[in-house]
This record gives sequence, C-alpha cells and structure tokens, in this order.
Amino acid sequence: MSSNYINVESVIETYEGKDLGLTYSKNYCVFKVWAPTALTVSLVLYETGGNDAAGIKDSGRIVNMQLENGGVWRVKLAGDLKGKYYMYRAVFANGKLVEAADPYAIAVSANGVRTAIVDLRDTDPQQWEEDSSPPLRHPSDAVIYELHVRDFSADESSGMLYKGKFKAFTESGLSDPVGGSLGIDHLVQLGITHVHLLPVFDFQTIDELGNSDENATAAYFTEYNWGYDPQHYNVPEGSYSTNPADPGVRIREFKEMVQALHSHGISVIMDVVYNHTYSVEKGPFDPLVPDYFYRHDFTGRLSNGSGVGNEIATERPMVRKYIKESLSYWASEYHIDGFRFDLMGLMDSITMREITEELRLEVNPNLLLYGEPWTGGDSPLMTKTLKGVQRGKGYAVFNDNFRSAIKGDSDGWGRGFVTGEYDKEGAVAAGIKGAIHDFSESPVESVNYVSAHDNLNLWDKLLTTQGLRQEANLPDMENGRLKNGGSVEEAVAQAFPYVSIDMQDILGNETVRRSLLANGIILTSQGIPFLQAGDELLRTKYGDHNSYRSSDAINAIRWDNKSIFMPVFKYYQGLIELRRNHPAFRLHGRQEIERSLEFLRCEGGIVSYILRNNAGSDLWNNIVVIFNANNEQISMPLPDVSESWNVVVDHTGAGTETIRKVEGNLVQLEGLSMMVLYDACGEPGPRAKVIEIQYERPDGDYRGWNLWVWGTGIQDGQSDFRQMENGRAIARIEVQPDTSSIGYILRLNDWEEKDGNGDHFIDCSSDEEVIKVLIRDREQKSNEAADDDLKLTS
Repeated sequence: MSSNYINVESVIETYEGKDLGLTYSKNYCVFKVWAPTALTVSLVLYETGGNDAAGIKDSGRIVNMQLENGGVWRVKLAGDLKGKYYMYRAVFANGKLVEAADPYAIAVSANGVRTAIVDLRDTDPQQWEEDSSPPLRHPSDAVIYELHVRDFSADESSGMLYKGKFKAFTESGLSDPVGGSLGIDHLVQLGITHVHLLPVFDFQTIDELGNSDENATAAYFTEYNWGYDPQHYNVPEGSYSTNPADPGVRIREFKEMVQALHSHGISVIMDVVYNHTYSVEKGPFDPLVPDYFYRHDFTGRLSNGSGVGNEIATERPMVRKYIKESLSYWASEYHIDGFRFDLMGLMDSITMREITEELRLEVNPNLLLYGEPWTGGDSPLMTKTLKGVQRGKGYAVFNDNFRSAIKGDSDGWGRGFVTGEYDKEGAVAAGIKGAIHDFSESPVESVNYVSAHDNLNLWDKLLTTQGLRQEANLPDMENGRLKNGGSVEEAVAQAFPYVSIDMQDILGNETVRRSLLANGIILTSQGIPFLQAGDELLRTKYGDHNSYRSSDAINAIRWDNKSIFMPVFKYYQGLIELRRNHPAFRLHGRQEIERSLEFLRCEGGIVSYILRNNAGSDLWNNIVVIFNANNEQISMPLPDVSESWNVVVDHTGAGTETIRKVEGNLVQLEGLSMMVLYDACGEPGPRAKVIEIQYERPDGDYRGWNLWVWGTGIQDGQSDFRQMENGRAIARIEVQPDTSSIGYILRLNDWEEKDGNGDHFIDCSSDEEVIKVLIRDREQKSNEAADDDLKLTS
C-alpha cells in the first residue's frame, strides 16, 4: 500500500459540498475533484475523446488547479467548453504522476477514455420535464421483471430495429406473425409494474466501438456482458447507445428509454454495483485517491468479499458520500424509480440506512430499494447488510430461503417443493407470509423469487432436476464458451430444450406445470414478487448457469416462444392480473397478515391457506389458495365458511373470472398444480385510515429521525419520514379503520436519542380518512405558541 489509510483514516480531509465534478454553464465551467493526498493536480483539456485511430495528436492544454478546504482541487474556466474533454493529472509525494478521468464524470468518450463536457439540457428528450414516475401507492403493489437491455431485443424474432440498444424500448406497435404483441407492448400486456434493468451504467468489459474480439483494444473486452464491471458510475453504458462516440447520445437515449417505459405505466429500477470495481489501478477511484476507496484486510492487502479481487469501503465518509450522491443523481436526472443493490452484504448498514432515508426524503418518497443480503466471499466489514439487518429500515432483500424451499439449489440436482422434495412445506409457508416470522419485520422487506440472471434459469433448473438435460442435448458451457470447443451457435441449434412438451397439451406437460407452480407461489405470496424476463415464455439459456459473458445465442429472449407457448403466457398474465386486482395478496403489514392469513395444511406435498374476512379490504369475502406439488390428483377439504366456491385459478388457467364452481366442502386438485377459490363477493369497508404526521425542527435537519409506532393494526415498528413539505418532514402511517389511538416515540436512528420523555399518543377515533398531526421539536414547542391549525400531539 502507498498510504496508511487503514490506521490513520481520521487525518484524511473530507468535503461536505455537493458540487464535486463538473459544474457546467454556457459562460464558464467549474471543475472540482477530491484528491487530498496529491501534491499537485492539474486539469488537462482535450479537443478529442482519446479514441482517434488516425494518429491525430492531441496533447491537451494543462491548467493548474488550486487546493481548497476539504482536500478539494478547483479551477474555473471562462467560456463555453461544451464538446471538449478533460482529465485530471496528479502528482504524489512518491513522485508518481497519473492522468485519470473524473471519478464524478457524468459524460465520457467511447470506452470511457476521457471525461466529456456536455450540457445536460441538450440531452433531454421532448417533454422530459413532464415525465413522471408511475404511481406506486405501496411497495406490495410492485411486480418486478428483471431484464438485460441487450437480451430484450437482440434476437431476430424481436422485430426491433434498435437491437441491443436503449432505443429498442421506444419501439411500440410490434407484433409476431400471429398478432401477439412484442417488446414494450408485451410488458404492458403481461401486467408487470417495474422493469429491473441489469447494469446500465458505464461498465468496462465491452468495446463500445464494436471491434471484434480479434481487433479489441483491450484483452478484457468481450462481445457480451451482464455489466457487473463498473467503470464510470454516473454515465450510461455506451454499447447500448446508437453512437457511443458522441457523449450526449447515450444520455439522451437512456432518458428516451425511461420516458417510453413511464409513458406505458412501467417504472424503472437500476441494478447498481457499489461493492466493487472491475479494476483498482485503472478504476474510477484509486488513481486520484490511492487506497482510500477500497477495503483492506489486517495485512494491508485488498480484501475480496466480492470474489472479483476488491471491495469498496462504503463505511468511509467520502465513499458513503459518493454513493449517496450517485444514487441521487440517477433518481433526479434520469427519473429512476428504484435501485437493486448488488452484493448488498458488502455495504455497511449505516450507508444503507442513510441511502434509504435521504433519497426518499430529498428525491422521491416512493423509491423501491432492495438488494442481495450476502457477500461473494469473506470480508473484514463488521456491519454487513445481511438478512435481518433490513428490519424496519425501509428497504427489502432477496428471500433466498423462499427460493431454495420452492426449487432446491440453484445450479444442481437439489430439489425443493415444486421439484419433488418433501418436508419443504414449512419453509414455503414462511415465505408465503412474507417472511414476517423468519427475518423480516414487514412483508415488503421480502423480495420473493425463484430465478434471476445468476445461476440456472427456471426452465433449465427444472430440466436438470428431472434428469432431462441429456435428452434436451443442452451444451456444456463455461465462461461464455463450449467446454470442449466449437461453435456455440451450432450447439444451440442442435439443442431441444422443449423436447418433452406435447404442443397439443402444453399445460399438461410436467415441466411446464412445475414452472407455473413455482411462480404461481411467488405471485400469490405476501411481499414483493420478482420474475426473470422470459419466464412467461419458458425461456431457456441452454443450461448455461453463468451466462455473464455468453453470446446472444445463449442469452437473447426468443420472442417466437410467445406464440408457441401462448397458454403459458396467458397463465402468467392471469396470475399477475389476480394479484394486482385483489389486495388480499398484497397485505401491507405484519399485523394485517397475522389477522387475515391462516394455513389449512402444510404437509405431504401440499400447502394451502385462507385469506379471511375481505383481507386487505378485498372484494372477495374468503379466498382459499392450494398448492399441490404431488404428481397425482388430491382431494382437499375446504373451510366451512361457505358451501359454494368459485375457482379462478387451476391447472387449466388463471385470472379473476370464474372458471367453474365447486359445491360443498371438498375439491379435487390435479397433480403439480395450484388452485385459487373464493366464496362470494362482499362490500368491504375502507382498508385503512391514514395519519399524516408533520414534524418540524428549528435546525431543519431531519437526517436519522423516525417514528416508532404501535397499535396500528397493520404495521407497527419504525415509520420513516418520506418527504418534505413547507420545511416539515412528512410520515404517513396506515391504521385499521376502527383504531381509536396509536402510540409513538420520536427517535434518532435506533434509539440513539429520543425527542421528549415517555410515550405519546394520537387520537384517531374520528371518521376522517386522513388525520393530520403536527409534531414540533421539544425546544421549539416549549418556546412557541401553537398557531398552526394542525393538531399538536400529547
């Protein structure tokens, strides 16, 4: 190591301002970079992006920068510099000289060689100012669809012009030969609410200039990559642009993609990777601030909790600041609606808490935040964000307990509930309840899924557990290539992943039934459902369990599967319609679930439960859900609350309309299938009353403050302030309609401080749907008369 950051971290200067990087105007530009250990830093201004192959000499113009407080180097240049490029040149005490791109870059040349100067307003599509996020009343309303930009459009069957590009999402009105909608119209037809995009920031492993592998300018370039190789955190990926050599095009086309999805009622979640970078020496941080941004073990070597050679030290002040400002930039400039955190276990819990509180309070109160509560290896970090740490903190984690209970292991022969293993019924039941008796405080802290981009996808996992890989002639892949050499395209053409399906009876096929049962559990469970793109088309990746750098032949979505497997698509569509139209499947809190959901049977390959008494103010009085993981038909007793039941989901289809009626208290259920029944429609009362609490502090600093509430009947525990109005922080708390009062304590973080002594109570016995209450800081309350028309609490 070239410094002693491990032992003398406290002597490193930090900076509080939010203006690092480039501040552009047509009259001048201000450049600021944090490099506290550099002896000198200069700005190098270039005319070109550094990718010129014609031998154009561009040595740049060097401008000295001045050191200011907080370890920040600054220079202000007059004139309009739009269209130029820049780098920072730093000299350190050991004599080392480096030239590096701006870590705070918002635009770059092709392959991220140099930082570009752009006017962001030039990159706004028409009516960008009118673009807004689709409404999300509650996180339980989300249905997430995980998708890779290139996979979406790369196959010929997509019919899209902009294959592999952001602009493919702007192509509407496309259909297959039989009239089925494709692309963005397919997403709308399916009914999902959120598209989760695999990394779309600038990553390092794709040659954006499109050179073939033989002519690639760097050895690490591949034809395809998932993108978990961060290079420039605040810049869109250039290979998804129609012209990566023009720094503004990728920005504008990214915004066009977001705008198109928003206009179709679909929100956008970014997959973000703040736990590691692809490279240290050539990465975004180390050249200008050696060692500070990375975590080290007790010997001083880079720690490797990510499994790829380094991990970012999120717990350090300037690293935490960088991450928070990066996320805020994406949410505000690009109108992003949520973030998924890769290897969130490597992010310290304080950083995650501050991200959640500050982004919602300052940018968007309805941001959806979730991540992977694990690491990729051993890490010296003591405050990892693992499963359980998220309790009450406003963000969610992937529920791998539920995933494994449903399908078994991720890559091998291991079995779960839907793949033939008994004694998994209890773990499935725990997941159905949103893990509220497992690791979560609230059901919306659990992201429920059976497959994602990592590991075997659902169809390939089912083929594996059924011993059908050989019959399907799936190729043996490793690191994007055939293990024994040869053409991947030819191997894919010779595979038969659907060899066992009778096309005249698609829903009767065993593998199809297991797949529908798996995601049928996900879509009817409490929490946030998450689907991998193409599950509804029986997508295969030809047995490649780690397709991060495999070609389009492996990864691309085959859109012609839609017409082939239309009954499967309609089944998924029907399940999503059921979920979105019936709040019983989207209960908001722990107490609401405990009051409404009761298990009827959890053994012998059967899990069944009832949602009682218009759960969640549902129109249906009582709903029974049954999952049968046995191969054979079963008879299942029904609760004695009714003698007549309406079947809306069974082995033949799914939706909200009655398929058939069942008279009496016994129902027959086919093997490897699910059933949803309801007894009658009722007239439910209001779901909840809302208490809007407005908190006022003289210092205006609301960071870390939250409410601890009880007696709500829906979700007790921590309740965050999520937005600012007229200088006050606002929290909204749902309570049961018949609740007369709730208790609360105003606290800082996890009981670091309390505002006031003792418990406080809010009278909510009135019939108002929204009850507004003002809480003033105790010093202010004692010195001021209450002149506000809002109710002051006791």
